[in-house]
Amino acid sequence: MKSQDIRQAFLNFFQEKKHSIVPSAPMVLKNDPTLMFVNSGMAPFKEFFLGNAEPKNNRIADTQKCLRVSGKHNDLEEVGYDTYHHTLFEMLGNWSFGDYFKKEAIAWAWELLTEVYGIDKDILYVTVFEGSDDDKLPMDQEAYDFWKELISEDRILMGNKKDNFWEMGDQGPCGPCSEIHVDIRSDEEKAKVDGKSLVNMDHPQVVEIWNLVFMQYNRKANGSLENLPAKHIDTGMGFERLCMVLQGVQSNYDTDVFTPIIREIETITNKDYGTNDKVDIAIRVVSDHVRAVAFSIADGQLPSNTGAGYVIRRILRRAVRYGFTFLDKKEPFIYRLVDVLVKKMGKAFPELKEQKQLIENVVKEEESSFLRTLDQGLLLLDRIISNAKSKEISGKKVFELKDTYGFPEDLTDLILREKGYTYNHDEFEQKLKEQQERGKQASQLKSDDWTVLVEDEEQEFIGYDTTEANVKLVQYRKVTSKKDGEMYQLVFNLTPFYAEGGGQVGDKGYLEDASGDIIYIVDTKKENNVIIHFAKNLPKDIHATFKASVDTKQRNRTECNHTATHLLHQALREVLGTHVEQKGSAVHSKYLRFDFSHFAKLTVEELRDVENFVNSRIEGKLPLQEQRNIPMDKAIEEGAMALFGEKYGDTVRTVRFGQSIELCGGTHVKNTGDIWHFKIVSEGAVAAGIRRIEAITNDAVKDFYFENNRAYFEMKDLLNNAKEPVKALQNLQEENSDLKKQIENLLKEKAKSIKGDLKNEISEVNGVQFLAKKIDLDASGIKDLCFELGSQFDNLFLLFGAENDGKAILSCYISKELVASKDLNAGTIVRELGKYIQGGGGGQPFFATAGGKNPDGLEHALQAVKSYLD
Repeated sequence: MKSQDIRQAFLNFFQEKKHSIVPSAPMVLKNDPTLMFVNSGMAPFKEFFLGNAEPKNNRIADTQKCLRVSGKHNDLEEVGYDTYHHTLFEMLGNWSFGDYFKKEAIAWAWELLTEVYGIDKDILYVTVFEGSDDDKLPMDQEAYDFWKELISEDRILMGNKKDNFWEMGDQGPCGPCSEIHVDIRSDEEKAKVDGKSLVNMDHPQVVEIWNLVFMQYNRKANGSLENLPAKHIDTGMGFERLCMVLQGVQSNYDTDVFTPIIREIETITNKDYGTNDKVDIAIRVVSDHVRAVAFSIADGQLPSNTGAGYVIRRILRRAVRYGFTFLDKKEPFIYRLVDVLVKKMGKAFPELKEQKQLIENVVKEEESSFLRTLDQGLLLLDRIISNAKSKEISGKKVFELKDTYGFPEDLTDLILREKGYTYNHDEFEQKLKEQQERGKQASQLKSDDWTVLVEDEEQEFIGYDTTEANVKLVQYRKVTSKKDGEMYQLVFNLTPFYAEGGGQVGDKGYLEDASGDIIYIVDTKKENNVIIHFAKNLPKDIHATFKASVDTKQRNRTECNHTATHLLHQALREVLGTHVEQKGSAVHSKYLRFDFSHFAKLTVEELRDVENFVNSRIEGKLPLQEQRNIPMDKAIEEGAMALFGEKYGDTVRTVRFGQSIELCGGTHVKNTGDIWHFKIVSEGAVAAGIRRIEAITNDAVKDFYFENNRAYFEMKDLLNNAKEPVKALQNLQEENSDLKKQIENLLKEKAKSIKGDLKNEISEVNGVQFLAKKIDLDASGIKDLCFELGSQFDNLFLLFGAENDGKAILSCYISKELVASKDLNAGTIVRELGKYIQGGGGGQPFFATAGGKNPDGLEHALQAVKSYLD
C-alpha cells in the first residue's frame, strides 16, 4: 500500500463516520504564545478544547504537519540514530468535541487498523492508564472494558502517568489515554522475547502507532484537576510509522515516504545507504531534516538568528554538518533534494509546489553560509588541538567555538575523537547551563489560574466600528515574568481593542470606571481565540462597568501603515511582476515592514515607481470597501489574495481599496487619503529570494521631510549659503580626499621614521620579542607599522595604543608562529583589554584592533598585556 493511499484511506474512513476533513494548519503558529510550532495534531484545535470557540462540526479528521524540535517535545538529537523519530512528521487524527467518547474512539481505531488496513491482531498491544495516587485518579476501567471486547486481555497493558496521561501543558485540558503499539519483529525474535515486555521500551520494532486521548480534566495552576464541562477525543497516529507497518519494512526510512529522497542523496553523494552505520545516520538526518526545513519555509518561517527561525536554522545546519562530515559534501547539496520532496508530497501539501523556488533558494544560501562557518571553525579547532598540552581539550574553548563562532559542539566532539582527543564535558555543560539559565530567566512566565467572573459570555471584537465601548470584565489572571514583572491579563465581554495579529501590533489605551480611576492597557494579544488585554494593575472594582478607550492616535497611525502595506503589495506586483508574494509584515504605529519574494535588489527607478504607485492611490482617495464573514471560496473568486502562511476559516473578511483586495483581519483607514503620503526608507535582503522594504506614512513622513529640510538648510548655512550646495559639497569632498591622501603619506613617512626607534625598544619576555607602547599614529598607520616590524621577527608580540579624536585605539599583532606555539589569539586579547578603554573589538588571531571611548585606560591596557606572556 503506497503512502498516498494509506493517508487517503484514513481520511475516507473517518469521512464515512461523519467527520469533516480539514486541511493541515500551517506548522508555524501565529497566535499562540505557548508554542513555537505545531507539535501535535491537537494544537490547531486548542481553542475548541478550551471552550473558546465552537467548531462547525463536532467531528473532525485530518493529517497535520508537526514539528518536534523545541520545548517539552524535542526529538532532534535522536533523529538519524534510530529509525522512527523525526523532526517533521504527519499526525493522522480524528477529533470529537463533546460528541462521541471512549467507546467509539476505541472501536473505530480497531476497525480501521485491523479491517481496513488489515493489520494482524496478534501483533498489536494496547495500554490503558493505571491510575495515579498523586492525582487521586483510579485506573481507567472504562477504557479497559471497551478494549477487552476487541482484544485478548493479555494484550491490554497498564501504563503509568508518564506514558498514559496526556497533558496540553502545565495547565489546561488533559486526560488518560490508550496507546496502540505494534510488534513487527520476526517470529524467531517474538519466540525469544514476549512483545509486551518491550512496549514503551524504545525498541525500534515495537513502537506506538496511535494514541487515543480522552480529554476529560482541566489541570489548574496549583496542580489539581477538575472535570471539563464536556468530554473530548483527541487521537494521533504517526503516519510514517503506520507506513512502515503496512509496507512490511523495519524502518520508517525504508518506506516510500523517504526512499525517493534517500536514493537522490545516494546519487548526489556517491554513498550507499545500508553499508556503513555513520553514513546511514547521516543520510537519515539529511532526509528527515530537508522535510522539516522545506515545510517550515513553505509555511512562512525562514531561518534566522532568533526564535522559531533559529530552530529552523539549527535543523538545517545539523543536516549540513552530517553531510559535511560523513557524506564528504563540502558544497551545498541539500537544496537539490527539494525537487524530489515536492514530487512526492506536493499533491497532499500544495504549499510545497507553490513555494518550491523560494525553498531551494533559501536552503542553498543557508548551506553556503554555514559551510563558510565550518571552514573557519575547522581552522580554529586545528589550532586548539596543536596547542593542547594534553589529550583533553578545555570545555570552555569548545563552548567558545560554539557560542562565538557557531561551530557545533557535536562536530567538535566527532573531530576530536577521530584525532584521539576528548574535551571536558562538565566544563562545557556548565557554560551551556549558565547561558540557558540566563535565557530561561529572561523569558520565564508564571501564570495563575483564570478567575472567571461571568460564565458563558461570548466575547466580541467591535473595534472595526468604534474605538470606545462600555465593557464588563469576564475573567482575569495574574502573570509574572522577569522581563515585565507582575501583569494582569484581562478579558472583557466585548472590546474595541485590536489584538496583535496578521503583522499588526495590538492596541493600547485605557479603562475608566465611574469614579474616574484609570487602568492603562499596555498591549493586546490573542491566545486560543481569546482577546487578552495586558495591564499593570487590576481594577479596584472588578465587577464594575468600564469605559474602554483605544489610543486613537496610535491606532490611526497603525491603520495608515496597514493600509499602506496592501497598496505596497499591489505596487510591487505591478512594478516587479506577479511572482511577488508577501512573505511577512510588521505594522507598527511608527513604521511598516514588508517582506516579499523577489530575486534582485530594487533599482532606484523601481523604488521610485513603487512609491509613485502607492502615492497615486493615496491621492486618489480610494474608499475602504469591506466585507465581513463571507465564504472563503467566494472571496477567492472575487480576487482576494490569501497571504503567505496564514490560517483562514470557512468565512473571512476582505479589505478592498480600488483594485487591491486581500483577506485581512486588521484595521484600516476609511479612505486612502487619510494616509497623506508614503515614503520608502530602506530596501534590502532578508534571505535568498526575499527582500524587505521599510516605509513610513502620515506624521512620520512629515517628520522625515521636516528633518531633511532642517538638515538641508544647516548644510547650506555651513557652505556659506552657496547657490549650488550640491556642487559646493562635491568640491569639499574632493578637497578632503586630496588632504587625506597627503596625511596618509605623511603618516607613512612618520611610521617609517619611528620604526627604527621602536625596533630598538623591543625586549625579550619569556622568549618572546615584546613591545607595548602608546604612539601617535592613526589605525591605518599602526597596522602598517605592525606588519613592517612583524616581517623582521618570527616571535613578535606587539600592542600599540593611540588616541585619535578623543577616542582610544588598541592594536595587537602576534607572529603566526607564536599564535600556533603559545595558543595566543590577538582577537581574544583585544576584546579583554578593550574593557580598560570602555570598548571592544576583535579580528584575526594574529592581528586585531579594539576601539573605546576612554583614552585614559590606554596605559592600564598596555600594562595588563604583559600578563599574557607570564
